[in-house]
Amino acid sequence: MSDSSSKSRGLSAISAARSLFDAYRGAITRLDDALGPPFAAAVELIIGAQGHVVICGMGKSGLIGRKIAATLASTGTPSLFLHPAEAIHGDLGMVRRNDVVILISNSGETEEILRLLPAFQRLDAQIIALTAGAGSSLAKAARIVLDISVDREACPLNLAPTTSSMNTLVLGDAISVALMEARGFAETDFAMTHPGGALGRRLLMKVRDQMRVDDLPFVAADA
Repeated sequence: MSDSSSKSRGLSAISAARSLFDAYRGAITRLDDALGPPFAAAVELIIGAQGHVVICGMGKSGLIGRKIAATLASTGTPSLFLHPAEAIHGDLGMVRRNDVVILISNSGETEEILRLLPAFQRLDAQIIALTAGAGSSLAKAARIVLDISVDREACPLNLAPTTSSMNTLVLGDAISVALMEARGFAETDFAMTHPGGALGRRLLMKVRDQMRVDDLPFVAADA
């Protein structure tokens, strides 16, 4: 392996990474431009919900959904992830009447998601769709539709979920942050959901939690 070949591959790798970063910046700008009443309505719907926020997605959308659910739960919004395939084999029992359900599908036609719609509707669950398919079956069934569409994936084949996954994650984080601000979520609240972290220890731990109160060594005063 020659040094020149290795250097050439290194330059190509850097170029590929920068192309991806450019694609991500463009997608974020488009996402920003698309923000409006539907986003505000989604935040208000979640704030007014009496139950949990249930996140549901398949494949890469499911992986992103797990992260969104975890962020919501750790920042003051009771949330859980529901796997579509497991849902039809009993896990639908996690969903309660009047829960808010966020369904993630780039196409809006993911079969595993669509087959759950009748069950969610019977439960009167409020559906928020994160999709690029404005006219899709999912969008038509949702109360609120949030657009995650991109011009193209950063993948050179325009196939692997890259830019669209990033858009979904960013939108999920935006919802979480908006909810934190709306609820006045503070450091002390964060500590309550992160008792094992450094912040939790700093804010929650008292001297009495560390001090020993028995089996103490004593020395006589006249020793």
